[in-house]
Amino acid sequence: MNPHKPIDWVDFLAITQLYADYAHAVDQQDWDAWCELFTDDCIYRLVPRENHERGLPLATLFFDSKGMLKDRAFAIRDTLFHDPYYQRHVMGVPRILSATHVDVRCEANYAVFRTKLNGPSTVFNTGRSLDRLVHGANGWRFAERVCVYDSEMIPNSIIYPI
Repeated sequence: MNPHKPIDWVDFLAITQLYADYAHAVDQQDWDAWCELFTDDCIYRLVPRENHERGLPLATLFFDSKGMLKDRAFAIRDTLFHDPYYQRHVMGVPRILSATHVDVRCEANYAVFRTKLNGPSTVFNTGRSLDRLVHGANGWRFAERVCVYDSEMIPNSIIYPI
């Protein structure tokens, strides 16, 4: 951990709550709440592990502002036609990588299960998130969230954010 600013328990618990709120918003398909967990100038990327490790820019999903997140939320609710499904996130405890007076960098493992209305639950996506968090008037928010998924094989479409 960066020795410039150790993180205290209050902040650690608030960061852990942010991760729980994130999983809850996505699992409940509360897209407005999901958007509000990010800063206005945020970055959200969903990237295959191979591309991440090789420094390749290709991302399965890429949004570079809260406005783009809101566009995705609108598309999910009102314009995308897809076979509906439920997601359930199992999030690991965030591991603090560094903390400064400006931001905190964390990583957390995740597993996402998918349940289609006419089938059993299956493992949908696993990986880790690499996050940069900032604290503002509304508490901790994601300034950058990069979800690096492990498998090179993904379903033919990812509708909901991971």
